Amino acid sequence: MLTWEEICADPVLGELPYKIETNRHGQIIMSPTRYYHGGHAAKIAILLERLMGSGEVIVECAVETSDGVKEADVAWLSDDLADQMQDVAACPVAPQICAEVVSPSNTPEQLEEKRALYFAAGAVEYWLCDREGKIRFFAAGGEIERSALCPDFPHVLPKRRRS
Repeated sequence: MLTWEEICADPVLGELPYKIETNRHGQIIMSPTRYYHGGHAAKIAILLERLMGSGEVIVECAVETSDGVKEADVAWLSDDLADQMQDVAACPVAPQICAEVVSPSNTPEQLEEKRALYFAAGAVEYWLCDREGKIRFFAAGGEIERSALCPDFPHVLPKRRRS
């Protein structure tokens, strides 16, 4: 069983084309992603950066949960929280916003479990982006109409620009 720090330092694991997480037993879980997944995550990160004005946006943000280390596809941390996380391998407290882009391998049960884990670790909002780029927003009490932390964030990601 490897620690998260050992997983991050392993050159073989670093080259795999998968998102790597762990479960509560320290076992490595790998999830393949598709082309759209990275594009949607990039758009979410760019929009968050533009709309929030402060704080820090992180892509593939490792978060310590009660079920191992999970990686939010995109996360936003306030300046204060970001300052506390500068030297950690995985955030011991979840970022205020944890966003996931749904992969074909995700089941609704897995996404629900991950949402609960992020909230238990301290997240304020959980965002779920589907394959078409539609965003659903959640607070600890359930789905909300729009983000309270970033109210101008769109419900649908912009389409790819063509020249």
